[in-house]
Amino acid sequence: MNDILRFSDLCARGQAQGRRVFIRADLNVPQDAAGRITEDTRIRASLDCIRMALQAGAAVMVTSHLGRPSEGQFRPADSLAPVAARLAQLLGHAVPLVSDWVEGVAVAPGQVVLLENCRLNVGEKENRQALARRLAALCDIYVNDAFGSAHRAEGTTHGIARFAPLACAGPLLAAEIDALTQALAQPRRPLVAIVAGSKVSTKLTILQSLADKVDQLIVGGGIANTFMLAAGLPIGKSLAEPDLQGAARSVMAALKARGAEVPIPTDVVVARRFAADAPATVKAAADVAPDDMILDIGPDTAARLARQLECAGTIVWNGPVGVFEFAAFDGGTRTIARAIAESAAFSIAGGGDTLAAIAKYGIARQVGYISTGGGAFLEMLEGKKLPALAILEQRATAAGQAASAPAPHRPA
Repeated sequence: MNDILRFSDLCARGQAQGRRVFIRADLNVPQDAAGRITEDTRIRASLDCIRMALQAGAAVMVTSHLGRPSEGQFRPADSLAPVAARLAQLLGHAVPLVSDWVEGVAVAPGQVVLLENCRLNVGEKENRQALARRLAALCDIYVNDAFGSAHRAEGTTHGIARFAPLACAGPLLAAEIDALTQALAQPRRPLVAIVAGSKVSTKLTILQSLADKVDQLIVGGGIANTFMLAAGLPIGKSLAEPDLQGAARSVMAALKARGAEVPIPTDVVVARRFAADAPATVKAAADVAPDDMILDIGPDTAARLARQLECAGTIVWNGPVGVFEFAAFDGGTRTIARAIAESAAFSIAGGGDTLAAIAKYGIARQVGYISTGGGAFLEMLEGKKLPALAILEQRATAAGQAASAPAPHRPA
């Protein structure tokens, strides 16, 4: 994963000076009904790359998608105007918003402009080559700093990288690559993965892939209910996928064959209905009644898992282990979160619900790396090659081969 060109290296060598730099950032921030930004973490995360380019003396163009616009059909709600205003506040100088930019952008070295929502461009989502070539013609250096979109082969995440004179990874994307490589390709053992969610079917390929890598696989949520069912335990009317018991058993068997395990809960927290005010009862896993709903792991199970996390060398966390949004059912996730925070292991966490749990329990500074990607994070856990990373690797390989090729013979 490290065989890519990095923008920081180009800047350090002075190669960005006076150059046109096109940065694909992830500025897809949440907004309220009035269009006001309600949370700006992604904008803040993009600042390092933008500042790096400006300090290097580049003419800087930044773009991103926002929401789900229809190509070629502009609506005010799809505009990056609020993002431009927030960027200007954070950078301390104007950030003009440029519309209809595909045919050319006027920007001077030391200046930055924000290019309107890239998914408004016809051909962006289909990654049409004609559009990609026009995008590449806008710049001397293409920088992908949008890990959250790295699993999509689109015009500004993949196509432009094929044809730009130089294509590289920005600091945020490079940090994601380094963290995931450290966690999965070169982990300090034991390697523990926590994978939780409502359905096994949505994360089955992740579970199967991790079964060949990890020393322990902790499952939670509806996924854990399916594994409990597969282990012969009653789950009452809990969310589960009975038809995937065989898949769950195969994951458990794969881990057991390697001397690893999927810890099955020994106690759980149940309720008769799914509601914040529903009375919570702790029961042994074998005592779940037909009308019970399992909404969290029990305190004994949580304590046992916490002790195992204390001994981990690397922890990968995707998903809370219970309905942590409800106070009566957040004990398991809270215990797991605190164990991760207190562990000496290198930890990496990703996924929207996971980030919400990290924020709720105030452990952001104790997590080794918090991924900005959702779908991209999950696909990397599966072992998939992300299109945006694959093209950067191809370009770096081609550049290395060209640099090492012997000079053509010239007759005297």
